[in-house]
Amino acid sequence: MTTCKIGLALGSGASRGWAHIGVIEALQDANIPIHFVTGCSVGAFVGAIYASGGLEHLKRFVIDMDGESMFSFSDLSLIRSGLLNGDKKVKELFCMHTDKKEFEALEIPLKVVAADMHSGDQVVLDTGDLLKALRASMAYPGLFAPVFHKGRWLIDGGVVDPVPVGVTRAMGADIVIAVNLDSQLISHRRQQKSYKDKTKSEITPPGVRNEFLKNLANRYEAAEKIIRKRLELQKKEKQKPPSTRKVINGAIQLMQDRITRVNFAVNPPDILINPRLGDLKMLDYDQVEHSIEEGYIATRNKISDIQMLMALQASD
Repeated sequence: MTTCKIGLALGSGASRGWAHIGVIEALQDANIPIHFVTGCSVGAFVGAIYASGGLEHLKRFVIDMDGESMFSFSDLSLIRSGLLNGDKKVKELFCMHTDKKEFEALEIPLKVVAADMHSGDQVVLDTGDLLKALRASMAYPGLFAPVFHKGRWLIDGGVVDPVPVGVTRAMGADIVIAVNLDSQLISHRRQQKSYKDKTKSEITPPGVRNEFLKNLANRYEAAEKIIRKRLELQKKEKQKPPSTRKVINGAIQLMQDRITRVNFAVNPPDILINPRLGDLKMLDYDQVEHSIEEGYIATRNKISDIQMLMALQASD
């Protein structure tokens, strides 16, 4: 009987990436070992922190930070291309949680996925300068500058392999657990909260409700005129185009979703975890606890399936 090797493929997803923390915590709580880690973009960053032993420190840090402060960890200096240079701040953010700077120093084998900006080839990085590899994998098109590393200009690996299942399997994993952050599913908790808020507003004491109706009746005619006037003005106004950031985010998210579907059809994971993060935009960095919680819940729901696969592997 051989020991079952488990690989974890952490997908790209910008601010949604903090869900990876919850995923790993759920696996740890269930005593499921991780023998290999691969990551793309933010998945590469969280995976590297985990592989270096600094995950708990990272979790405390990101929960304490707000969205604006998190975004400040990109260098707010433009280079010739008009993009942000993130070298200094990514290094600073990473080194807050670990002193390991080379792949060879990590406690768990890690591979990071980037993309060749000119050829479109997938580039797998697993030796030498870890920080340079992370910056390359996180070079989000349209926002962060590409990175020249090992003779190539590299950008975010999400443009070629958002969830690197194949890379994880090639490392020798018997079971590949993939985390896809592009799911459009909405959190059950957010849905329940909306329903509860609505129900609470409907259950109003009779006296308060009657007073409210009186006030509403007195103002109804004037309010109706204002609303109609605004609606008429809105119809006349031309639709404003979305901002550049929204266009870039939407296009990349759509592209990554399509690429992931194709890749999964060719090389499906053994376990697929889809945290319910459909209500989050790609740059909603102020939703850290929500992201972590959804990652934990989605993984906890898959624990029995993972344990069953481990038992089957052990019996072979």
